[in-house]
Amino acid sequence: MHQWILATGNPGKVREFAAVLGSLGVEIRPQSAFGVPEAAETGLTFIENALIKARNATQHTGLPALADDSGLVVDALGGAPGIYSARYAGPDADDQRNLLQLLEAMRDIPMERRTARFVCALALLRHPTDPMPVLCQASWEGRITFEPSGSGGFGYDPVFLVPTEHRTSAELAPEVKNRLSHRGQALAELAQRLKLDSTPLMAD
Repeated sequence: MHQWILATGNPGKVREFAAVLGSLGVEIRPQSAFGVPEAAETGLTFIENALIKARNATQHTGLPALADDSGLVVDALGGAPGIYSARYAGPDADDQRNLLQLLEAMRDIPMERRTARFVCALALLRHPTDPMPVLCQASWEGRITFEPSGSGGFGYDPVFLVPTEHRTSAELAPEVKNRLSHRGQALAELAQRLKLDSTPLMAD
């Protein structure tokens, strides 16, 4: 098994990544297990921040590192909250405060203009100076509802309406969400690319 570091301390995210990549001979370990400090997300795009987090993890562990950066992009808000999705209502905001901030910002926007998408960028680095990182990016189209619905998921899921399912992301069964979601799509792309090219599996 090849051991990779995932730039997160979230056990749910570790399980999600491990479920997809385990069949490729990859063991996913969270950076928190190695005492890796959080990286300052100073990038201006999802890809930049994913690279920053992956490079930070591999610098501290010497192992290949995988990171994702995800967020919600709302057309009527000029792309906000975007890369600031996790701290939309302030640096110490939680999911509930961010969600309420979003609903307030969109209070007078009609449904036909409430188009949005979740975006996920993945970056895989074999070592800190890897000149050819594996990059994957995917999006999940939807609309922002006027009020929360559903108890599943996290973040903005309760207000993200999935048109094909006629319900919010928070109302979807986990297996359905994992198949449709931005992160699920990006992970599927990564797995497919690794099946075609084994080079990223090996650290220098």
